[in-house]
Formats: sequence, structure tokens, C-alpha cells
Amino acid sequence: MVAPDSIINGERWVERYDRLLQASGLDREAILAQSLQAPAQDRRALFSLAQCLEQPELLVQQIRHDYPDANDHKAVRTYASVLQQDLALSVLAPLTLRLFRYGEAPVANPARIFLAPIEEAGQTVSRWFQAPGQPLASEQAFLQGMAAQTEAWYPVFRQQLGVSPGAYWSSIGLGLGAPFSAVWNLADPASVCDLAQQWLEGFRNDANRFVDWIPAVFGGQKTAIPQRKGCCLKYLLPEGGYCGTCGVYRKERMAALNRPDHCQAPDQWQPAR
Repeated sequence: MVAPDSIINGERWVERYDRLLQASGLDREAILAQSLQAPAQDRRALFSLAQCLEQPELLVQQIRHDYPDANDHKAVRTYASVLQQDLALSVLAPLTLRLFRYGEAPVANPARIFLAPIEEAGQTVSRWFQAPGQPLASEQAFLQGMAAQTEAWYPVFRQQLGVSPGAYWSSIGLGLGAPFSAVWNLADPASVCDLAQQWLEGFRNDANRFVDWIPAVFGGQKTAIPQRKGCCLKYLLPEGGYCGTCGVYRKERMAALNRPDHCQAPDQWQPAR
């Protein structure tokens, strides 16, 4: 795999992001401080991601234990897909936000990423976490490390757990694109889409292939959204629904987004019945 680029035309990604926000009168520190939550301390852990990658059956058994409706292969695959999205949003996203805030951040480390027990029935979010206290990486090392890790995880999630390529890589793309999602309705949409797409391209994996950053209008306001070309399958769960970035009903949803009277937020879209 070719190493990702950190410095473009002598300018680091953090600097390019800062310039993007300044052009819209936004303060990078304030935006990212609001987006980042303090890492949880002393969370209970069932097993690490490293153990899961070595023994995928650990996750399969945990899914069957935690979710009573996961009683066949299709249901297990659905929960595995949704939990992989949670891995991207609960671990990769905060790490990327930290990079864009401080200029350095830890790389995802499967030996220090853990699955927490459910706190309420049916919980599928905020289950994965990376233990604090990991060494910080420079921007270049972060890009290279994240690219290598997500490539290494893919065969297990795809071949052993049945997560589709579109689901896996679009979830990875959403996690790595978190700094741009933080300003989806605040900064200039065209500039956000352009820079976000370039950022994903820098990893030189399929995250960029399965996420398209596109302008969209909500209630008369121009915004930028990450449009997935895959689906995490959350809509198949008992309490599931359609994410605002979902690839299911993609054409119908995009047509709805472009209607002048459209005013739903991205996470509230529902297909016509």
C-alpha cells in the first residue's frame, strides 16, 4: 500500500481544515471542542478488538448473548455490521477529531480497543472504546497507521463476520470524516465536500470509494453531507431506522433532498411507504 500524503503543497491537513473554517467565520478550537467528548474512564470491557480479530466467534457469541433476536446467520451479520459502524464512529471518529484539533492523536490500536457490555436492552452504539493513555502520532503517522489498521481489520469483518464491502468502508469513511461532519451545516458546502473528499482520498483505500461528500439543501439552507454507497443494515433491527447517509433508497432520498420544500434533518429521512 502506498503511504498516504499528509502535507499537500507544503500545507498540513490541520492547516487546510483551519483555513476552511476561517473562511466561514468559524473557530476550529470551538467547533472541535464541542464535538469531542471526554474519554470514558474505567469502562468495563468484554474483550479487545485484537481478540475479536483473532477469534471472530467471540463477537458472534456476544451478539447472540446480547441480542435475543440474533437467532440466525442473517441477524448476526446485521448486528456485526451495525457494531462495525459503531467501531468507526466511537473510536475512529474521536481520534480523527483529536488529530484535527491538536495536530496529533493516537492511532487506533486493536489491542487497546474494547467492546463494553450493553447498558440497556438493544444498545448498539457507544459499545467500542479505545483505552486512554495511548502514544500520540504525528499527522503523517496517523494517516499511515489508520490506513494500515483499517485494511488489516477488513478481511475478518468481511469474510468471517459477513459485513459487506460497502457497509465496512462507508462506515470507516464516516468515522475518518468526522471533522467535516462537525461543520456539515456551518461551513461552505462546496468547500467542505471538496476537502472532505480529498481527505478520504489520502488514505488510498476504499473509504473514499464508498462515501461521496455532496451538497444538499435542508429547509432552504445549503449543507454538505457524506452520502454512503453502502448500508450498515441498522434498518433491519427491531428499533432500527434509516441513517441520513444510508445507501438504501439512495436515488429516492437524493431526489427528496433536492426538493425545494425539503426540511428534514439528515438523520430523520424515511422512505415513502
